Amino acid sequence: MRIVLVGPPGAGKGTQATRLAEKLRIPHISTGDLFRANISRQTELGKLAKSYMDAGNLVPDEVTIAMAKDRMEQPDAEGGFLLDGFPRNVSQAEALDELLQTEGIKLDAVLDLEAPEDEVVKRIAGRRVCRKDSAHVFHVTYSPPKQEGVCDLCGGELYQRDDDSEDTVRTRLEVYHTQTEPIIGYYRAQGLVVTISAMGPVDEVTGRALEALKSGK
Repeated sequence: MRIVLVGPPGAGKGTQATRLAEKLRIPHISTGDLFRANISRQTELGKLAKSYMDAGNLVPDEVTIAMAKDRMEQPDAEGGFLLDGFPRNVSQAEALDELLQTEGIKLDAVLDLEAPEDEVVKRIAGRRVCRKDSAHVFHVTYSPPKQEGVCDLCGGELYQRDDDSEDTVRTRLEVYHTQTEPIIGYYRAQGLVVTISAMGPVDEVTGRALEALKSGK
C-alpha cells in the first residue's frame, strides 16, 4: 500500500506514520528524518535545510524531491511505503505523480489528519527534546519528565528546538495553510483523500486511521 500522510504541524503525523507503517508492514519514509540526518552531519543540504526550518519555512522543493526519490528507490519500498512530510505543496505532489508514473505505480490513499489550531500550538510549543538522543521526546503538559529539564531515559538535557517556539509554530501553521493544505484539494480531485480526526488517545487515532484506510472514507 502506498500512502501519503498529511496534516498540520502537531497533528501527530510522525507518531501515526510509525504506527501505521508497522501495522501495514511498509516503510515509513520521513523527510523530517532525512533533513535531521543531513543537519547532524552538517552537509551543505543540511545547512540549507536548517536555515529554512529554523525560520518556520519549507525546505526548497528540489532538495525535498531528491531526498524522497532516493529513499523510495530503496529495496524495502518496492512493495509500498508511507510518506510523511512529502509532498508539501502541489508542485511536489505533481512531481511525485510523475515519479510514480515512471515506475508504473500509483498512490492508494492520502490520509488527512485534522486537529484544531490551538491544540496544535499547545502540542508543539510544549515539546522538549533530549540533547543526547533526539528520539527521547517529552511534553511539559502531556508527558512531563520526572525532573524538569532532565531526560528520564538517559539523563540528558531537555530543550525546546528553535522550530518549536510558539512564534515559529504559528509561522509554520501559516505556511501549512497557504502552501501545503492545497494538496488536499489536488488529491481529492483524484478520489484519494481520507480524512480523520487526530484528536484523542494515540491508539484510538491509529485504529481510526486503519479503519478509514480499509473502508476508503
